[in-house]
Amino acid sequence: MARRSRLAAAAALAAAALAGALAGPAGAQVRVGLSDQNVSTLDHPLFQRTGIDRVRYFVPWNAARRPAQLAAAEAYVRRAREHGISVLVHISTEDLRPRRGALPSPARYRREVGRLVRRLRPLGVREWGVWNEANHISQPTWNRPHRAAAYFRQMRAVCRGCEIVALDVLDLRGVSDYVAAFYRALPPSARRAARLVGIHNYSDVNRRTTAGTRTIVRAVRRHVRAPRFWLTETGGIVELGRTFRCSRRRAANRTAYLFRLLDRFRGQVERAYVYNWRGTDCSTRMDTGLVNADGSPRPAYRALVRGLERVAR
Repeated sequence: MARRSRLAAAAALAAAALAGALAGPAGAQVRVGLSDQNVSTLDHPLFQRTGIDRVRYFVPWNAARRPAQLAAAEAYVRRAREHGISVLVHISTEDLRPRRGALPSPARYRREVGRLVRRLRPLGVREWGVWNEANHISQPTWNRPHRAAAYFRQMRAVCRGCEIVALDVLDLRGVSDYVAAFYRALPPSARRAARLVGIHNYSDVNRRTTAGTRTIVRAVRRHVRAPRFWLTETGGIVELGRTFRCSRRRAANRTAYLFRLLDRFRGQVERAYVYNWRGTDCSTRMDTGLVNADGSPRPAYRALVRGLERVAR
């Protein structure tokens, strides 16, 4: 009987140790930021009230040749810097329509993105994403993981010493295969450096699951030691076509769920950038705003504020 009790106690201790390992280091906290494209957001009183001190801004890969887009990016970065906010700049397609964006050669990526780095790095931008949502059909890399890998190598060359989100993926079906192909396309030294991975987990957050996030985390762990994860886009959806009909209450509920999901991945996910600030009052196909078109707070804004109380900013 005593032996059976000792075995039961040992099993309980082992289970507790395993649970602790899965949960991550005690006290590890996620840093929450905002993913947004509008410089006016940075001056909005409700945004400033959150205390958020990091934002994500995506920019076309060839923006250095597009004066208006380059000026907008520089204005955003300068304004963020005035407020003491750090900016993650994420490279993206110049045309979000499916199969319409150009797929630059690695050499052209290096030239064009290099120009962007040289313009924005002196303004304080030290964090860069190689390619936004690489596996989504709106991006020309959606079926070219080897090209996304080539871009990572070019980003490392033009932005030495930068913090680089090597791969950024959406929690779609087949994401494990995309992750595997990306890492297989890298030589060992580059593979070891590609530790920081961005995740867009809209499906998990808005369906109240963890499956997509967990799938991506496991897929990356098969190919690189000690990976790091940022949720570079996440949050509650107010409206998305026919998939999610317009509902501010549902979006608030899912925003609250995001913080429970972050608890589940404590010690694994380091950051989460909620997308985005100002909604369209369900007048467009996708609305994820934390505030209404007139700038008044939505229930999701209040859910965000409550969630921020639970984590270190």
